[in-house]
Amino acid sequence: MPHKVVSLISVGRHPQSGRSRRAEQDSRAVELGLKLAGTDLDVVHAGNTEEPTLRQYAGMGLPSVTVLEQDEKADAVESLQSYLQSEKVDIVLTGVRAESGESSGMTPYLLAESLGWPMVSRVADIVEVKDGEAQVLLALPRGQRRQVTVKLPFIASIDNAAQAARQSAFGPGLRAKMEAQQGSESVDEIRLNWEEVPAKARPKRLKVVKAKTAADRFKAATAKPQGGSGKVMKNESVEEKAKAIFDLLVEEKVIR
Repeated sequence: MPHKVVSLISVGRHPQSGRSRRAEQDSRAVELGLKLAGTDLDVVHAGNTEEPTLRQYAGMGLPSVTVLEQDEKADAVESLQSYLQSEKVDIVLTGVRAESGESSGMTPYLLAESLGWPMVSRVADIVEVKDGEAQVLLALPRGQRRQVTVKLPFIASIDNAAQAARQSAFGPGLRAKMEAQQGSESVDEIRLNWEEVPAKARPKRLKVVKAKTAADRFKAATAKPQGGSGKVMKNESVEEKAKAIFDLLVEEKVIR
């Protein structure tokens, strides 16, 4: 009996240009979904049907994309929860976190909690689905892997270690059908009070320790600092001391 697989997608954002694109991890979730379900994969997005980025996902070989129509201020979790409850879904695939919006990574966890399903994070691959269970390969640090068994249905967040998404074709993406359904109309009250501003560059570290082992790091952290081009100021005025500190910060490019 074939299993019902759903991949959740969002609108990504390029880290350099800031332009809209298909999200890296969500596209890997679609790639894994195509491996498990082929063209029977159900790809779901909560938002606007006219969003052009959705065509980039459809260009991966999808005949259609399900869009839960809702306003930008509405809570996507409520729409997705209602949809998944109405469908007989076995596996839900999504990225670890979105590239736009809140980008908190809490969506799969909130869905799993509301549905009462197991949540598996940082998935690299789903090896096999059989007898109501799935053999899931988890991505661990330093390229390591761990295989676990999860009972259906469950939600999985796909790691960057999963297979990269195939190239999107413009023609098939343009011909794909956007199947609109009514989403949630409830407003996310918490997000209304948020203000989005460009991120500031991190200040430069005054000292960078290149240590290969834990012993080297401990030695560097506890070592007595050696005198360099600095000087001890005792009898100078407060203005002179402040100017010396300011000049040092400018020289080290901590402030500009």
